[in-house]
Amino acid sequence: MYATVQSFIQDYTQESASTQRVFDALTDESLAQAVAPGYRTISQLAWHLAESGGMLSSAGFNLDRHSGRSESAVALAEAYRAISQSIIRSAGEVLTDEKLSEPLTVFGKPFTYGSLLGMFVKHEVHHRGQLTILIRQAGIQAPGVYGPSKEEWALNGMEAPQ
Repeated sequence: MYATVQSFIQDYTQESASTQRVFDALTDESLAQAVAPGYRTISQLAWHLAESGGMLSSAGFNLDRHSGRSESAVALAEAYRAISQSIIRSAGEVLTDEKLSEPLTVFGKPFTYGSLLGMFVKHEVHHRGQLTILIRQAGIQAPGVYGPSKEEWALNGMEAPQ
């Protein structure tokens, strides 16, 4: 749960920048990769993330929407960039620190505005982790999120910790 709007903006600015790096690593060829048959592909998972900001509409967020799904990695990255930037902008416009403790109902469940924002960020982090596994399976170098990836360690002339 967030107690101040600024703490959400700072946290989500950092988290969305990390997610954007993952989106920017995608290629058109990688979008069909799934962990196993019958599970979400990279494309489906990435679009789910790009569209999940819509849950904040119930909290009064005025979000920029993309104009439909595309099977282009560049379009996916741009859609995510637009929605994440509009989430940050809208948070500063529609929320106050006091409002974060007010109740609301989303998906038929009770939240406060602050706890909804916390759940939203955790949801993004969860699916970003899934994406990093899938892009490795697709043969793409995963960007570092909370530290260097194995390949980034090597680029810096160091051995990745075991």
